[in-house]
Amino acid sequence: MQDMQQLYEQGYAWLVTNGADFLLNLVGAVVIFYVGKWAARGLKGVSRRLMQRARLDDTLVSFAANIIYALILAFVIIAALGQLGIQTASLIAILGAAGLAVGLALQGSLSNFAAGVLMILFRPFRVGDYVEAAGTSGTVDEIEIFQTRLRTPDNKVVIVPNASVTGGTIVNYSAMDTRRVDMVIGVHYDTDLSRARNLLMEIITADERVLADPAPVVVVGDLGASTVDFWVRPWCKATDYWPLKWDMLETIKTRLEAEGITIAFPQLDVHLFREEGQGAG
Repeated sequence: MQDMQQLYEQGYAWLVTNGADFLLNLVGAVVIFYVGKWAARGLKGVSRRLMQRARLDDTLVSFAANIIYALILAFVIIAALGQLGIQTASLIAILGAAGLAVGLALQGSLSNFAAGVLMILFRPFRVGDYVEAAGTSGTVDEIEIFQTRLRTPDNKVVIVPNASVTGGTIVNYSAMDTRRVDMVIGVHYDTDLSRARNLLMEIITADERVLADPAPVVVVGDLGASTVDFWVRPWCKATDYWPLKWDMLETIKTRLEAEGITIAFPQLDVHLFREEGQGAG
């Protein structure tokens, strides 16, 4: 009971001596907190509008705005605690150590996050592009903060970590408006090459999807073991690439056979020699 009385007297004496200062500091801390919180919200809105004007990805805009708000609010809280007389140096050190530990534990996720931000900023591809990255290929469905979703031609969804995408070679098949269709047509060595070349050029130029500029190319590209290989390379719009290639291969085979030109295939000639002294058997 005596201890409680002594504690009460000490508290009353401190309040009489320091009460006014503490009240002023408390009011100052509350003002700092609410004004700082209001300023943080305002800066969050300004930064969001600036990023939207720059036409950044909505995912990045939302995430970056929230990060800005959280960082400003953290400084506001530290300033309010300092106004109350609380030593914030040790608190900052503890938060820094905790942040370092969390960063080391989540370094894989942080690298994926950084890669996602870089992809959104530098735009190696966009949603809807057909790309090849991280050992897989497909149409980009969504670019998220930590991962990218690809949809394969057979309608499978492949989720690739962003760090794996940016850590390797990216092939964007949709980046340009036009593409070249590369086909190799092998004919027999006995074929009249001039006639075959003219026929191949006639076939590809007859298709309205083939562009006149750049001009299509038909050349003898290789002399193989069993075939003379023509490199047939027409240009088309990127959206026509696969339909044109499939139609061209079928049309070329049909027309060449109708014109009596054989599309060669690997053949092996076997020569048998009979040694002297061996019987007919």
